[in-house]
Amino acid sequence: MAIITISRGSYSKGKEVAEKVAEQLGYECLSRDVLLDASDRFHIPQIKLIRAIHDAPSILDRFGSSRQTYIAYIQSALANAACKDNVVYHGLAGHVLLPGVRHVLKVRIIADLTGRIAHEMEREGMGYEEARSLLLKDDQERRRWSQHLYGVDPVDPCLYDLLVRIHRLTVNDAVEFICEAACKEQFKTTKESQQKIEDLALACRVKAALAEEFPETAIRSNYGNVVIYTKSSGRAYQRLEKKAKALAQGMKDINNLEIHPGVAAPEGAV
Repeated sequence: MAIITISRGSYSKGKEVAEKVAEQLGYECLSRDVLLDASDRFHIPQIKLIRAIHDAPSILDRFGSSRQTYIAYIQSALANAACKDNVVYHGLAGHVLLPGVRHVLKVRIIADLTGRIAHEMEREGMGYEEARSLLLKDDQERRRWSQHLYGVDPVDPCLYDLLVRIHRLTVNDAVEFICEAACKEQFKTTKESQQKIEDLALACRVKAALAEEFPETAIRSNYGNVVIYTKSSGRAYQRLEKKAKALAQGMKDINNLEIHPGVAAPEGAV
């Protein structure tokens, strides 16, 4: 069928929309589940993963660990979940963590700031100015994160297939539009697009296995043939070769694994 990613700001009703879409289509609805999986598989506290995909770069630096490593863990968990198909993901960064997969429908939910402020005030018991300041800060953090890591602005409409403004249009209207779009021929899973997501998941698993020690590597997989692109040299390259050999033996989905030193990573590599 399809994979649906829903991007939204705080208090934009994106969670409600995602849950209703999943219910109507009979899909699995994911958000924090991905972080739980990544936390369990890679033995990383959830708070570090949450900050990795939320806070601006200067904030995460206080943890003394690599942001890229945490992102690799989260992307691996999400790609693995997406292989099952029929998924609605409304966590952060869905619009950038599943690149190049034809049957991913990317949705952006937009809500008026006034309504978002009212929800923040009611939920947190704070005044107007404080609620407004917190929301604007949160929006700015998300934009800086996306721009820093991927060079894209999450509010850019070109990143999405469908934008829905929750104002005159209701949550139920948004659900109707998204479900209708998801059933279009363009977003139906094909044999080729399923292979693409499985290759992405494999590349992400290799990336996650290497990220802590070799954060600058980029990985690409095509029908189980994995290529590692690296700038490592000398002893670092020798360690990478040893690690890659162990991965090739330990991951059953790898048909062949090569290392390409000093070669720029192609489009689609993770």
